[in-house]
Amino acid sequence: MTTPARPAGPPPGIRPPASVQPYAPFAPSRRSLLRALAALPASALAVGALPGLSGTATAAAPPSGSATRYTIVPFLNSNDGTVNVYQSDDATDFRLLRASAYTPPAGRIRDASILRHTDGHYYITYTTHTWQDTSTTIGFARSQDRVNWTFLYDHTVPIANLSRAWAPEWFVDSDGSVNILVSCSTANDEWIFTPYRLRATNSALTAWSSPVALSGIGANHIDTFVVRTGSTYHAFTKNETSKYIEYATASSLTGPYTISRTGNWAGWGGTREGAALIQLDNGAWRIFFDGYGDGSYYYSDSYDTFATWTAPRALPGISGTARHFTVLKETVSGGAALPTGVTRSLRSGNFTTRYWQDQSALLNLPVVTASSTAAEKQASTFTVVAGLADGNGYSFRNAAGNYLRHWDFRGRFDANNGTSTFARDATFIARAGSAGGSVRLESYNYPGHYLRHYGYQLRVDPSDGTDLFRQDSSFVATTAWA
Repeated sequence: MTTPARPAGPPPGIRPPASVQPYAPFAPSRRSLLRALAALPASALAVGALPGLSGTATAAAPPSGSATRYTIVPFLNSNDGTVNVYQSDDATDFRLLRASAYTPPAGRIRDASILRHTDGHYYITYTTHTWQDTSTTIGFARSQDRVNWTFLYDHTVPIANLSRAWAPEWFVDSDGSVNILVSCSTANDEWIFTPYRLRATNSALTAWSSPVALSGIGANHIDTFVVRTGSTYHAFTKNETSKYIEYATASSLTGPYTISRTGNWAGWGGTREGAALIQLDNGAWRIFFDGYGDGSYYYSDSYDTFATWTAPRALPGISGTARHFTVLKETVSGGAALPTGVTRSLRSGNFTTRYWQDQSALLNLPVVTASSTAAEKQASTFTVVAGLADGNGYSFRNAAGNYLRHWDFRGRFDANNGTSTFARDATFIARAGSAGGSVRLESYNYPGHYLRHYGYQLRVDPSDGTDLFRQDSSFVATTAWA
Protein backbone atom coordinates (compact mmCIF):
# COMPACT_ATOMS: atom_id res chain seq x y z
CA MET A 1 0.00 0.00 0.00
CA THR A 2 1.28 3.46 -0.87
CA THR A 3 1.81 5.57 2.20
CA PRO A 4 0.19 9.02 1.83
CA ALA A 5 2.08 12.17 2.62
CA ARG A 6 1.72 13.15 6.24
CA PRO A 7 2.96 15.92 8.50
CA ALA A 8 6.02 15.42 10.66
CA GLY A 9 3.90 15.37 13.80
CA PRO A 10 0.26 15.29 14.84
CA PRO A 11 -1.79 17.36 12.37
CA PRO A 12 -4.54 19.79 13.21
CA GLY A 13 -8.14 18.88 12.68
CA ILE A 14 -8.33 15.74 14.82
CA ARG A 15 -11.89 15.10 15.99
CA PRO A 16 -12.18 16.78 19.40
CA PRO A 17 -13.45 14.50 22.17
CA ALA A 18 -17.03 15.27 23.06
CA SER A 19 -16.15 15.41 26.74
CA VAL A 20 -13.82 18.41 26.49
CA GLN A 21 -15.25 21.20 28.60
CA PRO A 22 -14.74 24.93 28.13
CA TYR A 23 -12.07 26.42 30.31
CA ALA A 24 -12.58 29.15 32.85
CA PRO A 25 -10.82 32.40 31.98
CA PHE A 26 -7.53 33.22 33.67
CA ALA A 27 -7.07 36.14 35.94
CA PRO A 28 -5.19 38.84 34.03
CA SER A 29 -1.56 37.97 33.40
CA ARG A 30 0.87 39.91 35.51
CA ARG A 31 2.58 40.96 32.28
CA SER A 32 -0.58 41.95 30.48
CA LEU A 33 -0.87 44.72 33.04
CA LEU A 34 2.73 45.81 33.18
CA ARG A 35 2.71 48.29 30.35
CA ALA A 36 -0.54 49.87 31.41
CA LEU A 37 0.76 50.34 34.91
CA ALA A 38 4.06 51.70 33.68
CA ALA A 39 2.19 54.44 31.85
CA LEU A 40 0.41 55.59 34.98
CA PRO A 41 1.85 58.44 37.00
CA ALA A 42 3.44 58.02 40.22
CA SER A 43 10.22 28.38 34.53
CA ALA A 44 13.92 7.57 41.14
CA LEU A 45 16.90 8.41 38.79
CA ALA A 46 16.69 11.01 36.13
CA VAL A 47 17.78 10.14 32.60
CA GLY A 48 17.88 13.27 30.47
CA ALA A 49 15.62 14.62 33.18
CA LEU A 50 16.88 17.98 34.33
CA PRO A 51 15.58 21.16 32.79
CA GLY A 52 18.18 22.22 30.24
CA LEU A 53 20.31 19.08 30.55
CA SER A 54 23.05 19.22 27.94
CA GLY A 55 22.98 17.13 24.80
CA THR A 56 20.10 15.40 23.11
CA ALA A 57 18.81 12.90 25.66
CA THR A 58 18.68 9.32 24.47
CA ALA A 59 15.13 9.11 23.17
CA ALA A 60 13.50 5.76 23.72
CA ALA A 61 10.54 4.27 25.49
CA PRO A 62 11.37 3.14 29.02
CA PRO A 63 12.58 -0.47 29.23
CA SER A 64 10.50 -3.21 30.82
CA GLY A 65 10.27 -2.65 34.56
CA SER A 66 10.62 1.12 34.16
CA ALA A 67 8.32 4.02 33.45
CA THR A 68 8.65 7.62 32.34
CA ARG A 69 7.44 10.18 34.87
CA TYR A 70 6.93 13.89 34.33
CA THR A 71 6.42 16.25 37.28
CA ILE A 72 5.22 19.86 37.38
CA VAL A 73 4.76 22.20 40.36
CA PRO A 74 2.57 25.06 39.13
CA PHE A 75 1.00 27.88 41.05
CA LEU A 76 -2.71 28.26 40.51
CA ASN A 77 -4.73 30.69 38.48
CA SER A 78 -6.83 31.22 41.61
CA ASN A 79 -3.99 31.36 44.16
CA ASP A 80 -0.32 32.34 43.89
CA GLY A 81 0.33 31.60 47.56
CA THR A 82 0.73 27.83 47.11
CA VAL A 83 1.59 25.19 44.50
CA ASN A 84 0.11 21.85 43.50
CA VAL A 85 2.18 18.87 42.38
CA TYR A 86 1.04 16.94 39.30
CA GLN A 87 2.57 13.94 37.56
CA SER A 88 2.11 12.27 34.20
CA ASP A 89 3.49 9.30 32.29
CA ASP A 90 3.06 10.90 28.86
CA ALA A 91 3.59 14.68 29.37
CA THR A 92 -0.02 15.23 28.29
CA ASP A 93 -2.39 13.88 30.93
CA PHE A 94 -1.22 15.36 34.24
CA ARG A 95 -2.86 14.03 37.40
CA LEU A 96 -2.88 15.72 40.80
CA LEU A 97 -0.34 14.19 43.16
CA ARG A 98 -0.88 16.64 46.00
CA ALA A 99 -2.86 19.85 46.31
CA SER A 100 -1.25 22.78 48.15
CA ALA A 101 1.93 20.75 48.46
CA TYR A 102 4.05 23.75 49.42
CA THR A 103 3.24 27.16 50.85
CA PRO A 104 6.21 29.42 51.62
CA PRO A 105 6.45 30.90 55.12
CA ALA A 106 6.12 34.41 53.68
CA GLY A 107 5.45 36.05 50.35
CA ARG A 108 4.10 34.25 47.29
CA ILE A 109 5.18 31.37 45.06
CA ARG A 110 5.00 31.85 41.31
CA ASP A 111 6.82 30.38 38.29
CA ALA A 112 8.24 27.38 40.19
CA SER A 113 10.97 25.43 38.37
CA ILE A 114 11.77 21.88 39.52
CA LEU A 115 15.10 20.02 39.54
CA ARG A 116 16.32 16.66 40.81
CA HIS A 117 19.80 17.25 42.10
CA THR A 118 22.71 14.83 42.39
CA ASP A 119 22.01 14.47 46.13
CA GLY A 120 18.73 12.73 45.27
CA HIS A 121 16.55 15.58 46.51
CA TYR A 122 14.08 17.61 44.51
CA TYR A 123 14.46 21.38 44.52
CA ILE A 124 12.21 24.18 43.40
CA THR A 125 13.16 27.79 42.84
CA TYR A 126 10.46 30.40 42.43
CA THR A 127 9.37 34.03 42.28
CA THR A 128 8.71 35.23 45.83
CA HIS A 129 6.28 38.11 45.35
CA THR A 130 3.22 38.90 43.31
CA TRP A 131 3.73 40.92 40.15
CA GLN A 132 2.63 44.23 41.70
CA ASP A 133 5.35 44.25 44.36
CA THR A 134 9.07 44.84 44.37
CA SER A 135 10.67 41.38 44.34
CA THR A 136 14.44 41.22 44.81
CA THR A 137 14.68 37.58 45.97
CA ILE A 138 14.12 34.12 44.56
CA GLY A 139 12.98 31.32 46.85
CA PHE A 140 14.17 27.76 47.35
CA ALA A 141 12.52 24.65 48.81
CA ARG A 142 13.51 20.96 48.92
CA SER A 143 11.73 17.59 48.99
CA GLN A 144 12.64 13.91 49.18
CA ASP A 145 9.43 12.67 47.57
CA ARG A 146 7.95 15.60 45.54
CA VAL A 147 5.02 15.65 47.99
CA ASN A 148 6.43 17.07 51.24
CA TRP A 149 8.46 20.26 50.85
CA THR A 150 10.67 22.23 53.23
CA PHE A 151 11.49 25.90 52.85
CA LEU A 152 15.24 26.50 52.50
CA TYR A 153 15.88 30.21 52.03
CA ASP A 154 15.26 33.32 49.94
CA HIS A 155 18.26 34.47 47.93
CA THR A 156 18.69 38.17 47.22
CA VAL A 157 19.81 38.59 43.61
CA PRO A 158 22.81 40.96 43.78
CA ILE A 159 22.00 43.46 41.04
CA ALA A 160 22.34 47.15 41.83
CA ASN A 161 19.05 49.02 42.02
CA LEU A 162 17.13 45.74 41.45
CA SER A 163 13.36 46.06 41.23
CA ARG A 164 12.18 42.57 40.28
CA ALA A 165 13.68 39.08 39.91
CA TRP A 166 11.16 36.83 38.21
CA ALA A 167 10.76 33.34 36.77
CA PRO A 168 13.98 31.58 37.86
CA GLU A 169 14.63 28.47 35.69
CA TRP A 170 17.06 25.64 36.45
CA PHE A 171 19.68 24.75 33.85
CA VAL A 172 22.28 21.99 34.29
CA ASP A 173 25.17 22.33 31.85
CA SER A 174 27.37 19.64 30.29
CA ASP A 175 30.05 20.13 32.95
CA GLY A 176 27.49 19.34 35.67
CA SER A 177 27.25 22.93 36.85
CA VAL A 178 23.88 23.98 38.20
CA ASN A 179 22.62 27.32 36.93
CA ILE A 180 19.55 29.47 37.29
CA LEU A 181 18.30 31.75 34.55
CA VAL A 182 16.30 34.62 36.01
CA SER A 183 14.60 37.68 34.49
CA CYS A 184 15.52 40.94 36.27
CA SER A 185 14.59 44.60 36.04
CA THR A 186 15.92 47.68 37.80
CA ALA A 187 14.08 50.49 39.54
CA ASN A 188 14.78 53.02 36.80
CA ASP A 189 12.66 50.88 34.40
CA GLU A 190 10.91 48.27 36.47
CA TRP A 191 9.03 46.62 33.58
CA ILE A 192 12.01 46.12 31.25
CA PHE A 193 13.50 42.71 31.97
CA THR A 194 16.84 41.18 31.01
CA PRO A 195 17.80 37.49 31.45
CA TYR A 196 20.71 36.70 33.80
CA ARG A 197 22.58 33.56 34.78
CA LEU A 198 23.44 32.60 38.37
CA ARG A 199 25.75 29.63 38.90
CA ALA A 200 25.80 27.50 42.08
CA THR A 201 29.19 27.71 43.79
CA ASN A 202 28.62 24.75 46.11
CA SER A 203 26.89 21.38 45.82
CA ALA A 204 24.38 22.27 48.53
CA LEU A 205 22.91 24.94 46.23
CA THR A 206 23.17 27.55 48.97
CA ALA A 207 25.73 29.91 47.39
CA TRP A 208 25.53 31.59 44.00
CA SER A 209 27.80 33.53 41.67
CA SER A 210 27.24 37.12 40.66
CA PRO A 211 24.63 37.50 37.90
CA VAL A 212 25.82 37.55 34.28
CA ALA A 213 23.50 38.90 31.60
CA LEU A 214 22.77 36.63 28.63
CA SER A 215 24.39 38.57 25.80
CA GLY A 216 22.45 39.02 22.57
CA ILE A 217 18.96 38.45 23.93
CA GLY A 218 18.85 41.95 25.29
CA ALA A 219 16.43 43.92 27.38
CA ASN A 220 12.66 43.56 27.28
CA HIS A 221 12.79 39.76 27.18
CA ILE A 222 11.39 37.61 29.97
CA ASP A 223 10.88 33.92 30.89
CA THR A 224 14.01 32.78 29.07
CA PHE A 225 14.30 28.97 28.95
CA VAL A 226 17.36 27.21 27.50
CA VAL A 227 18.06 23.65 26.36
CA ARG A 228 21.28 22.36 24.91
CA THR A 229 21.76 19.93 22.02
CA GLY A 230 25.34 19.05 21.19
CA SER A 231 27.33 22.26 21.44
CA THR A 232 24.40 24.59 20.76
CA TYR A 233 22.31 26.41 23.36
CA HIS A 234 18.72 27.06 22.29
CA ALA A 235 16.87 29.86 24.06
CA PHE A 236 13.11 30.42 24.04
CA THR A 237 12.23 33.86 25.39
CA LYS A 238 9.20 36.11 25.42
CA ASN A 239 9.54 39.48 23.73
CA GLU A 240 7.59 41.81 26.04
CA THR A 241 6.87 44.27 23.22
CA SER A 242 5.48 41.82 20.63
CA LYS A 243 4.19 39.27 23.20
CA TYR A 244 5.58 36.42 21.05
CA ILE A 245 7.99 33.69 22.15
CA GLU A 246 11.23 34.13 20.20
CA TYR A 247 14.03 31.67 19.44
CA ALA A 248 17.78 32.26 19.70
CA THR A 249 20.96 30.17 19.61
CA ALA A 250 24.48 30.49 21.01
CA SER A 251 27.62 28.43 21.55
CA SER A 252 27.82 29.45 25.22
CA LEU A 253 25.16 29.59 27.93
CA THR A 254 25.73 33.30 28.46
CA GLY A 255 25.90 34.02 24.73
CA PRO A 256 26.20 35.93 22.59
CA TYR A 257 22.84 34.70 21.32
CA THR A 258 21.48 35.34 17.86
CA ILE A 259 17.69 35.72 17.74
CA SER A 260 16.63 34.06 14.48
CA ARG A 261 12.89 33.52 14.90
CA THR A 262 10.52 36.33 15.81
CA GLY A 263 6.83 37.12 15.54
CA ASN A 264 4.46 34.19 15.08
CA TRP A 265 7.26 32.03 13.61
CA ALA A 266 6.06 28.76 15.21
CA GLY A 267 2.32 29.29 14.84
CA TRP A 268 1.75 29.55 18.59
CA GLY A 269 0.14 32.98 18.45
CA GLY A 270 0.75 35.99 20.66
CA THR A 271 0.24 36.70 24.36
CA ARG A 272 2.27 33.58 25.20
CA GLU A 273 4.81 33.28 28.02
CA GLY A 274 6.51 30.88 30.41
CA ALA A 275 8.06 28.55 27.82
CA ALA A 276 9.47 25.24 29.10
CA LEU A 277 10.79 22.32 27.03
CA ILE A 278 11.33 18.61 27.56
CA GLN A 279 12.26 15.76 25.22
CA LEU A 280 9.68 13.02 24.83
CA ASP A 281 10.30 9.28 24.66
CA ASN A 282 10.10 9.26 20.85
CA GLY A 283 12.74 11.99 20.45
CA ALA A 284 10.38 14.88 19.77
CA TRP A 285 10.77 18.10 21.76
CA ARG A 286 7.69 19.41 23.53
CA ILE A 287 7.23 23.03 24.55
CA PHE A 288 4.71 24.10 27.18
CA PHE A 289 3.60 27.71 27.51
CA ASP A 290 1.07 29.85 29.30
CA GLY A 291 -1.51 31.29 26.90
CA TYR A 292 -2.54 33.99 29.34
CA GLY A 293 -4.24 35.99 26.59
CA ASP A 294 -6.94 33.38 26.01
CA GLY A 295 -6.98 31.49 29.31
CA SER A 296 -5.37 28.20 28.24
CA TYR A 297 -2.10 26.36 28.86
CA TYR A 298 -0.64 24.88 25.68
CA TYR A 299 1.83 22.34 24.36
CA SER A 300 3.35 21.89 20.91
CA ASP A 301 5.86 19.38 19.51
CA SER A 302 8.86 19.61 17.18
CA TYR A 303 10.33 16.66 15.28
CA ASP A 304 13.10 18.59 13.52
CA THR A 305 15.01 20.21 16.40
CA PHE A 306 12.87 23.34 16.75
CA ALA A 307 12.48 24.26 13.06
CA THR A 308 8.76 23.51 12.80
CA TRP A 309 6.07 22.83 15.39
CA THR A 310 2.69 21.15 15.58
CA ALA A 311 -0.40 23.23 16.11
CA PRO A 312 -0.69 24.11 19.81
CA ARG A 313 -3.18 22.12 21.88
CA ALA A 314 -4.55 22.95 25.31
CA LEU A 315 -3.28 20.63 28.05
CA PRO A 316 -6.24 18.50 29.13
CA GLY A 317 -7.33 18.68 32.72
CA ILE A 318 -5.04 21.46 33.99
CA SER A 319 -5.41 24.14 31.33
CA GLY A 320 -7.10 27.10 32.97
CA THR A 321 -5.93 26.01 36.42
CA ALA A 322 -2.13 25.66 36.32
CA ARG A 323 0.17 28.61 35.70
CA HIS A 324 3.82 28.98 34.68
CA PHE A 325 5.82 25.80 35.38
CA THR A 326 8.77 23.76 34.15
CA VAL A 327 8.77 19.99 33.65
CA LEU A 328 10.99 17.36 35.24
CA LYS A 329 11.35 14.09 33.29
CA GLU A 330 12.56 10.96 35.07
CA THR A 331 12.81 7.23 34.41
CA VAL A 332 11.54 5.39 37.48
CA SER A 333 10.88 1.79 38.42
CA GLY A 334 7.53 0.18 37.69
CA GLY A 335 5.42 0.88 34.65
CA ALA A 336 3.29 -1.20 32.34
CA ALA A 337 4.71 -4.08 30.32
CA LEU A 338 3.57 -6.80 27.96
CA PRO A 339 5.22 -10.14 27.19
CA THR A 340 6.69 -10.35 23.70
CA GLY A 341 7.01 -13.26 21.31
CA VAL A 342 3.72 -14.71 22.56
CA THR A 343 0.09 -14.65 21.43
CA ARG A 344 -2.47 -12.77 23.45
CA SER A 345 -6.00 -11.49 23.17
CA LEU A 346 -6.72 -7.90 24.25
CA ARG A 347 -9.84 -7.30 26.31
CA SER A 348 -11.45 -3.94 26.96
CA GLY A 349 -10.83 -2.68 30.46
CA ASN A 350 -14.38 -1.36 30.87
CA PHE A 351 -16.40 -3.67 28.58
CA THR A 352 -15.15 -7.00 29.81
CA THR A 353 -16.83 -9.21 27.20
CA ARG A 354 -15.37 -7.25 24.28
CA TYR A 355 -12.02 -7.95 22.64
CA TRP A 356 -9.84 -6.62 19.87
CA GLN A 357 -10.75 -8.29 16.60
CA ASP A 358 -9.47 -7.96 13.04
CA GLN A 359 -12.55 -7.39 10.89
CA SER A 360 -11.70 -6.91 7.22
CA ALA A 361 -8.34 -5.37 8.22
CA LEU A 362 -9.95 -2.91 10.65
CA LEU A 363 -9.59 -3.27 14.42
CA ASN A 364 -12.94 -3.41 16.20
CA LEU A 365 -14.18 -4.43 19.63
CA PRO A 366 -16.94 -7.06 19.36
CA VAL A 367 -18.14 -9.47 22.03
CA VAL A 368 -16.09 -12.68 22.04
CA THR A 369 -17.09 -15.69 24.15
CA ALA A 370 -16.35 -19.38 24.39
CA SER A 371 -19.19 -19.97 21.93
CA SER A 372 -17.68 -17.67 19.27
CA THR A 373 -16.58 -19.36 16.06
CA ALA A 374 -13.01 -20.56 15.54
CA ALA A 375 -12.55 -17.84 12.90
CA GLU A 376 -13.70 -15.15 15.33
CA LYS A 377 -11.36 -16.45 18.01
CA GLN A 378 -8.45 -16.50 15.54
CA ALA A 379 -9.25 -12.93 14.48
CA SER A 380 -9.09 -11.94 18.17
CA THR A 381 -5.62 -13.41 18.70
CA PHE A 382 -2.42 -11.44 18.09
CA THR A 383 1.31 -11.90 18.48
CA VAL A 384 2.92 -9.25 20.68
CA VAL A 385 6.39 -8.30 19.43
CA ALA A 386 8.98 -5.65 20.20
CA GLY A 387 8.10 -2.30 18.65
CA LEU A 388 9.15 -1.89 15.02
CA ALA A 389 10.36 1.66 15.68
CA ASP A 390 11.54 1.22 19.27
CA GLY A 391 12.37 -2.11 20.86
CA ASN A 392 11.05 -0.90 24.22
CA GLY A 393 7.64 -0.32 22.65
CA TYR A 394 5.23 -2.89 21.24
CA SER A 395 3.80 -3.93 17.90
CA PHE A 396 0.93 -6.36 17.25
CA ARG A 397 0.77 -8.89 14.41
CA ASN A 398 -2.27 -10.83 13.22
CA ALA A 399 -2.35 -14.42 11.97
CA ALA A 400 -1.71 -13.25 8.39
CA GLY A 401 1.50 -11.50 9.45
CA ASN A 402 0.12 -7.99 9.08
CA TYR A 403 0.71 -5.33 11.73
CA LEU A 404 -1.65 -3.10 13.63
CA ARG A 405 -1.01 0.51 12.69
CA HIS A 406 -2.97 3.75 12.67
CA TRP A 407 -4.16 5.14 9.36
CA ASP A 408 -6.21 8.34 9.41
CA PHE A 409 -6.33 7.66 13.17
CA ARG A 410 -8.16 4.35 12.67
CA GLY A 411 -6.64 1.08 13.88
CA ARG A 412 -6.06 -1.27 10.94
CA PHE A 413 -3.81 -4.13 9.80
CA ASP A 414 -1.39 -3.79 6.90
CA ALA A 415 1.69 -5.55 5.59
CA ASN A 416 4.94 -4.02 6.77
CA ASN A 417 6.30 -1.99 3.84
CA GLY A 418 9.66 -1.46 5.51
CA THR A 419 9.40 2.33 5.80
CA SER A 420 10.18 4.28 8.94
CA THR A 421 6.71 5.82 8.74
CA PHE A 422 5.09 2.40 8.88
CA ALA A 423 7.34 1.33 11.77
CA ARG A 424 6.36 4.39 13.79
CA ASP A 425 2.66 4.03 12.89
CA ALA A 426 2.81 0.42 14.11
CA THR A 427 4.63 1.08 17.41
CA PHE A 428 2.91 1.77 20.69
CA ILE A 429 4.25 2.65 24.14
CA ALA A 430 2.71 0.86 27.12
CA ARG A 431 1.46 3.17 29.86
CA ALA A 432 -0.35 2.18 33.03
CA GLY A 433 -4.06 1.56 32.52
CA SER A 434 -7.03 2.68 34.57
CA ALA A 435 -7.16 -0.57 36.55
CA GLY A 436 -4.59 -3.03 37.83
CA GLY A 437 -3.25 -5.32 35.13
CA SER A 438 -4.41 -3.08 32.28
CA VAL A 439 -2.31 -1.06 29.86
CA ARG A 440 -2.86 2.00 27.72
CA LEU A 441 -1.15 2.03 24.35
CA GLU A 442 0.19 5.42 23.30
CA SER A 443 0.97 6.07 19.65
CA TYR A 444 4.72 6.29 19.19
CA ASN A 445 4.63 9.07 16.61
CA TYR A 446 1.59 10.94 17.93
CA PRO A 447 2.42 11.45 21.64
CA GLY A 448 -0.60 11.85 23.87
CA HIS A 449 -2.78 9.90 21.40
CA TYR A 450 -4.00 6.47 22.50
CA LEU A 451 -5.71 3.43 21.07
CA ARG A 452 -9.23 3.73 22.45
CA HIS A 453 -12.61 2.30 21.58
CA TYR A 454 -15.27 4.65 20.24
CA GLY A 455 -18.49 3.10 19.00
CA TYR A 456 -16.66 -0.24 19.42
CA GLN A 457 -14.12 0.77 16.82
CA LEU A 458 -10.45 1.17 17.74
CA ARG A 459 -9.07 4.63 17.00
CA VAL A 460 -5.99 6.64 17.91
CA ASP A 461 -7.36 9.74 19.64
CA PRO A 462 -5.82 12.51 21.77
CA SER A 463 -6.32 12.15 25.50
CA ASP A 464 -8.88 14.56 26.90
CA GLY A 465 -7.73 13.97 30.49
CA THR A 466 -10.99 12.41 31.68
CA ASP A 467 -11.43 9.18 33.60
CA LEU A 468 -13.75 7.92 30.85
CA PHE A 469 -11.05 8.34 28.22
CA ARG A 470 -8.57 6.47 30.41
CA GLN A 471 -11.07 3.64 30.81
CA ASP A 472 -11.88 3.54 27.10
CA SER A 473 -8.16 3.35 26.29
CA SER A 474 -7.30 0.62 28.84
CA PHE A 475 -6.93 -3.01 27.77
CA VAL A 476 -5.99 -6.27 29.46
CA ALA A 477 -3.77 -8.83 27.73
CA THR A 478 -5.38 -12.22 28.34
CA THR A 479 -4.77 -15.82 27.34
CA ALA A 480 -5.20 -16.05 23.59
CA TRP A 481 -8.54 -17.21 22.26
CA ALA A 482 -6.78 -19.28 19.57
